[in-house]
Amino acid sequence: MTPIDFSSAAVLVVGDVMLDRYWFGDVNRISPEAPVPVLRVSRSDERLGGAANVARNLASLRAQATLVGVVGEDEPGARIEALAADAGIAARLQHDAHVATIVKLRVIARQQQLVRIDFEQPPGAATLEAKLATVRGEIPRHAVLVLSDYGKGALVHVDAMIAAAHEAGRPVIVDPKGDDWLRYRGATVLTPNRAELREVVGSWKDEADLVQRTQALRQELSLSHLLLTRSEEGMTLFSETGTVSVEAQAREVYDVSGAGDTVLAVVAAMLALGRPVEDAVRLANRAGGIVVGKLGTAAVTPEELFA
Repeated sequence: MTPIDFSSAAVLVVGDVMLDRYWFGDVNRISPEAPVPVLRVSRSDERLGGAANVARNLASLRAQATLVGVVGEDEPGARIEALAADAGIAARLQHDAHVATIVKLRVIARQQQLVRIDFEQPPGAATLEAKLATVRGEIPRHAVLVLSDYGKGALVHVDAMIAAAHEAGRPVIVDPKGDDWLRYRGATVLTPNRAELREVVGSWKDEADLVQRTQALRQELSLSHLLLTRSEEGMTLFSETGTVSVEAQAREVYDVSGAGDTVLAVVAAMLALGRPVEDAVRLANRAGGIVVGKLGTAAVTPEELFA
């Protein structure tokens, strides 16, 4: 595959910003206090999560990534800013002193996740208004707007952001959450997984039924494209001209967490370069197959992608 230079791809990422923390260790006994394993922590790790992981994937591709979101006035928020700076991400984060930064803590023994602990609060109205103003100011300086929705409250004004992107003539890629997709109306590309799509259109009995339900939804929401990520079944792109399916390329599935962020980043980078969406999907499928072979939220490099 011919390598692609993403250095001129300028992408604005907006959404739920979080810190992914990992505690690694071994379990050798059961607690005498309750029937639960006792983990002796031997090392820890911290990574950008949520919308910040999308930006991290863009930076790993050597694209120009700008991140807009909300963090608290706390240590995890400071760590996110430091990690973003280290990755080469331009962070335009709003600070809300009244909420805690979103943290996902994963406890892992012998490469097996034992438990995940979430710390989260929705941001305040004033902070969200300030974030919207930042987004409006940044859109004209970027080729593509990415909205990464994890349902934590950072995308309350998603409809206004899509409208601002349309006004500036910029495509919008949305990774949706929940069952209220009317607020994503007018997006250029919507990227749900199977479970997320099923929550909206219901269960389908066969491929023909899936196509009918999904195309009807795409038209109802005025979407140019709907990209369904299907895990071991690959991906299917639905558009006005029909469907395009690509087979999964994962050699070994190690951890699927964050794989959707990688797909989102590759599609955004390709569209920022003006490449056809079909080519973007094929490359994103390849990237997803690479990243699921890594532990935790991870990113793919150009060297891996074009090897």
